[in-house]
Amino acid sequence: MFVLRPESAADGPAVESLLDLCFGPNRHAKASYRFRGGVPPVTSLSFVAEEEGTDLVGAIRYWPIRLGAASALLLGPLAIRPDRQGRGIGRVLVFRTLADALALGHRLVFLVGDPAYYRRFGFEVAPRTIVMPGEQPWRLQYALLGDGRLLEAGGTLRPERPLERPEGADVALDQGIRYNQPVGA
Repeated sequence: MFVLRPESAADGPAVESLLDLCFGPNRHAKASYRFRGGVPPVTSLSFVAEEEGTDLVGAIRYWPIRLGAASALLLGPLAIRPDRQGRGIGRVLVFRTLADALALGHRLVFLVGDPAYYRRFGFEVAPRTIVMPGEQPWRLQYALLGDGRLLEAGGTLRPERPLERPEGADVALDQGIRYNQPVGA
C-alpha cells in the first residue's frame, strides 16, 4: 500500500537520492536535464509516493517547456525505487498527474523514455519534425490532453525560462510556474 502526496520542499534531498538510485549520479548529463536547469518544476504536478514504514518509493515531476510559441510540459523524471517497481506506483503517478495537468489547462506533454512503457498512458513517438536537441528521436514522445494539438510545422523544443511568458497566458505563481494557455491559442 502506498500513498500519493504533493512533493514538498522538505522532500528535495530524498527525491534526489531516489533519482540517483534509479538513474545514476551521471543523470544530469542527459539532454532532458538541460531543460530543467534554472527552471523550477511545476509544483502542482510534482508528487511523491510513500509506503508505510519506508522512505519515498516514487516521484514524478513536470517542467514548463516551449514548442515554438506554444507552452507545453516535460514529464520527468518518473522514478520508482527498484525494489518497488512492478507494483503500479508509476502507473498511478502518471495517470493522476496527467489528469491534474488537463484540469489545470495543459494540453501538450512531452517526455523522453521507453515508448513501450509510456504507450499505455497515451504517449506516441514524436514526429521527426519535432526535435529535442541532443536527444535520440525515437525516445522523444508526446501526449495530447483534452483538445490539445501539435503544431503542424513541428519545431525545436526549448526550455521555458522563468522570465519568458507567453502573451496572454494565465500565470499562477505559487512556488512554481504554470502556463494555462491551450496549445495553438
